[in-house]
Amino acid sequence: MSEGIMSKAATMEIPISRNGVSGALHEDESLEQDLQQVMVSGPNLNETSIVSGGYGGTTEGIIPTGSLKGPAVQFNPNYLGLRLPHAQTQGPMSQQCSSHNSLTSEELSRGLAVEKFDLVKKWGINTYKCTKQLISERFGRGSRTVDLELETQIELLRDTKRKYEGVLHLARALTSHFYSLVQTQRALGDAFSDLSQKSPELQEEFGYNAETQKLLCKNGETLLGAINFFVSSINTLINKTMEDTLMTVKQYETARLEFDAYRADLEELSLGPRDAATLCRMETAQQNFQSHRGKYEKLRGDVTIKLRFLQENKVKVMRKQLLLFHNAISSYFAGNQQQLEASLQQFNIKLSSTASDKPSWLEEQ
Repeated sequence: MSEGIMSKAATMEIPISRNGVSGALHEDESLEQDLQQVMVSGPNLNETSIVSGGYGGTTEGIIPTGSLKGPAVQFNPNYLGLRLPHAQTQGPMSQQCSSHNSLTSEELSRGLAVEKFDLVKKWGINTYKCTKQLISERFGRGSRTVDLELETQIELLRDTKRKYEGVLHLARALTSHFYSLVQTQRALGDAFSDLSQKSPELQEEFGYNAETQKLLCKNGETLLGAINFFVSSINTLINKTMEDTLMTVKQYETARLEFDAYRADLEELSLGPRDAATLCRMETAQQNFQSHRGKYEKLRGDVTIKLRFLQENKVKVMRKQLLLFHNAISSYFAGNQQQLEASLQQFNIKLSSTASDKPSWLEEQ
């Protein structure tokens, strides 16, 4: 029977088109439409059947693809040169990216935690060494680095600051008391002026005293302006210029303590056994010692420069302020109003005088 089929297939006529392509036209059109459908939307595997036998086999070997489980067949749109929308292409890859980003965030958090732990560890070691060095110095068992000239200048600065603070306190007290005096003189002058108008028999005498108190009040306000300028300048010198230098001094003293602490640590290690672990620790101690030595020397230079500039600035400021204070006080108590005002003009001090611009009878004498 098979031989009959083969002979029949061999004697079949296959129609040939003018271009030499075989096959019926309706079959070619159907095949072409199927290929176009595949190119546009991809193969519909759920409606496709897999034939287990050869071409022309029976239907017993046909397995519907809808019964297959798992990713046995996956469609790759890039294989056909297609571009699907972004929402369709998201799948396991987007989940992997999300997992990767989460992993990166966890690694970043872990790195920050490790970094903070290292900082706390270094701070603890440094604090322990410095505390040990400080206690040793206090009880006379440890040695400390001393710069005699610089230590003397620092102690002189602290003593000068304490004395200037005393002067500032007294100058503020003088300002407060003198302000009360000026207010009392103003009130007394107003009282005399009122009585001069209501007492015709004593009008001239009350008038003299009223004018005197008003003049003293005006000069007192001028002197208050000079004292306030003196107080403001001394306060700036103490609480800004000197304080800035003393902050650098505190940094220098901290660096000196750390330098001595790591120097003592290196000396202690150098006296111990020379095994591998000790040599490794000595190398680390040597690096720390050199680092703190550089910091100490830098701050020592900064303190030296600031002390020199502070001394020059202090002399310049105090010479100006002491001259102002002397001229203003002496002019006021000498009754020389012109010299008092000239002292303020010399130092560019401007006042808003509330007194009358009309000269009193004492000024006309």
